[in-house]
Parts: sequence; C-alpha cells; structure tokens
Amino acid sequence: MATKHQFLHAAAFAVAAVAAMPLPAFGQQAAQPGEAEARYQAMAGEERTRAGDPTFDYALGIAASDAGHYGEAIIAFQRVLARQPDNAPARAELARAYALAGDIDTARDQFATVVDDPTIPDPVRQRFTGFVRQFDKQIKGGGSDVSGFAEAAYGHDSNINSATQLTSITIPLFAALGPGTLGAGARAQKDEFYDLSAGISAVNAVGRQDRVFGSVLGNFRDNIDTAAFDQASLTGTAGFAHTFANRDVASLSGQVQKYWLGHSGFRTAYGAIAQYTHLLPGGRALSASVQYTRFDYDRDPLRDANRVALGLGYAARNFSINLIGGHEETRAQAGDAESNSFAGASAGAEVQIAPRVALVAGAAFDLRRYDRADLLFMQKRRDERLDLTAAVKVAVLPGLFIQPKATWSRNWSNIALYDHERWTVQAGVRFEF
Repeated sequence: MATKHQFLHAAAFAVAAVAAMPLPAFGQQAAQPGEAEARYQAMAGEERTRAGDPTFDYALGIAASDAGHYGEAIIAFQRVLARQPDNAPARAELARAYALAGDIDTARDQFATVVDDPTIPDPVRQRFTGFVRQFDKQIKGGGSDVSGFAEAAYGHDSNINSATQLTSITIPLFAALGPGTLGAGARAQKDEFYDLSAGISAVNAVGRQDRVFGSVLGNFRDNIDTAAFDQASLTGTAGFAHTFANRDVASLSGQVQKYWLGHSGFRTAYGAIAQYTHLLPGGRALSASVQYTRFDYDRDPLRDANRVALGLGYAARNFSINLIGGHEETRAQAGDAESNSFAGASAGAEVQIAPRVALVAGAAFDLRRYDRADLLFMQKRRDERLDLTAAVKVAVLPGLFIQPKATWSRNWSNIALYDHERWTVQAGVRFEF
C-alpha cells in the first residue's frame, strides 16, 4: 500500500525538477551527483537478484533518477507498476523520470493518471495538477510573456556633440589661408542633461519549438542649455525563433529605427538579423549572427549606405563578450569617403557584492578604416575608439533600482576634426517588470 510519505517524496522531487526546468527537459537532480551515483551503483549491483521486488525496484528507480540514469529508472518503475498498477507514488516517480529524460508528453500523461487516483492526499493532488498545467504549457511552447523597463537619469556631459577640443585647425585644401577657426557646433560643448528611456518586449509561442517576438524601445536625451544636440530614437523589432531538439535556437528578425538630432529627423535605419545560439552547460551560450542595415539620412543623401556585419558572442550568467566586424558602403559614389570597414570588441559584467548591490562594468573598442580620402583633409580617415563604463546597481524594491553611472570615451583619429574625448556622470532610477 502506498504511504503518504511516499506520495510526498514523489511530489517533493517533482517540485524541485519543475522549478529547475529548462525547455524542453528538466535540468537538476535531487542529490549531489557523486552521492547519487554511489547510491545507484550500490543498488544496481543487487538488481540481478532482487529485480521484480516492488519495494526494491521503487528504491532503485529513485536512485537511478537522482543519478541521471533515466532509462534505468523508467524500467525499474515500470516493473513496479507491472505488479502494482495502482501504485500512484511509483507512477508519479515514473512521470518524473520521463520528464527528466525530456519526454514531457508521456510525463504529462502519467501525472494526469496520478491526479485521478482517489487515494492521493489533497496537497499532493494540487501539486500534481500544477505539474500537468505546466506540462501543457511546455507542450504548447511555453505560452506568452511580456517584460519591460522604464528609466530616468540626470547628469553632466563634458562633450555633448562628440567634437574636438581644438578651437582651430588647418585644412590641407586651404592650407595657404592658415588655420581656420571652428564654429561652436564643431567644438566640444559641455552641458547637464536628463535622459528618459523605456522599452517593452513580448514573446508568444506558436508551437512547441517556435516563437514570435517583438519589442519597442524609445529614448530621449535633452541637454539643459543646448537644444541643437538633443537626441531621440525609437526602435521596433519583430522576429521568429525556432528551438531545436538540442535546445539551440535560430532566429530571424527585422528592425526599424528612427533617430532625431536637435528635434529634427536625422536618420532612418532598416535592418534584418539572422542569429544562431548554441547553449552550453552552466547557463552559458555561444552565438553567431549576420546583420544587414540600410541607412537613409534625412538631409545628407550622400551618406546613405548599406551595412553588413558578422557578430560572435559568448554569454555567461554574469558577463558577456562580443566581437563584430563588417563593411559599410555608401550607395552614392560621391559619398564614398564615408564608406568604411570596421571591427570591434565589447565586454560587460555584473557582479553581486551584497544582497541588494551589484557592480556593473563595460568596455568596448571600435576600429574603422575609411575607403577613400576625405575631400577636405586629403587623406583616408582612420579611427580607433575606446569606451569604458562603470556603475553601481542598488535594488531598493523588487524591480526598482538606483544606478549611478560614469562613462569615458576616447576617439583617436588621424584627422583632427574627429579626434575627441568625452566623459559623463549621471544618477538614475530604473524600474523593470
């Protein structure tokens, strides 16, 4: 006769498995791998002589499940049910073994059978009913999810227009006239600013392995004293993702972005991104992507361009590294001085240093080599840029964070007009849901 203790044992292990469940299989065992394996090996040595004893087979099945030998566990629990078809704890453990092995359809059917057993205590029945609902959701692809954020910050920017610190430069084409004085818009300007950002994203399963997703992201940055360099952007993304049997993911998405400068339209970008992500143990992942973007400039058609980029990424639980490289080609030959090849690397990390406090840091390096000589400066432009970011993220309420942040940027260029340095400090509040 099944005991309440056996029912609760099955339920407890199933709860632990469901809590750790990645799509489509369960991901954690109930004991330390070394201990579970030793217990399983000790019992497996007696299987030849004791197989067929329901008590032994039940214990062997649990040990096999805990050690990750799901096939052996399924066989052991099936032997129990062959002799005791009404043994609900054994059927629950069989369902758990199927789930851990990745067969959530059979696991769902087995749990549903257990739910119908009138001898099950109500608390256990409620847990198993919850498992059936979760399996139904998994079978349908995971359902839908919506998340987003809103952020506001205030700070100081040493160079709101990313311009040179020089007040005059010599243009080779007009060298005979001597150095020319730069206008205010071409020299570095400092100002205080406030920054508002918000975004929302949604994903919806259209099958067990297929999802559609979309997001909208907006940003507005207002400089207190100088409106000419205020910035705003709005980006929309929509795409489709497919999860393979090995849990790798392939996705294809389209993206549109509008960018404003000084409260006037500056540039529109249209793009497509194809990405493949390979999952690794321990919550890590490798990804590769191909990106195409078309840039249309509102007031400078000679800069209209097509851009192709290849990307590689590595992500772990608290840090990521990304590499990118490609080429941007202007569509008009007269603007070919803006065509360039580029390569870059970036890294970011978030390290928890206290229950509610984390340190956030990032670094990025970008290199660009332009195709043709600049008409005014009579040489091909060569740029290298370094960006560094440091922040402290403090959780004050669930989903609500205070985040002071500092950034430093340096662009080295062989053309003085584009050589500049910039730093910002700001304090912000971020809400996530």
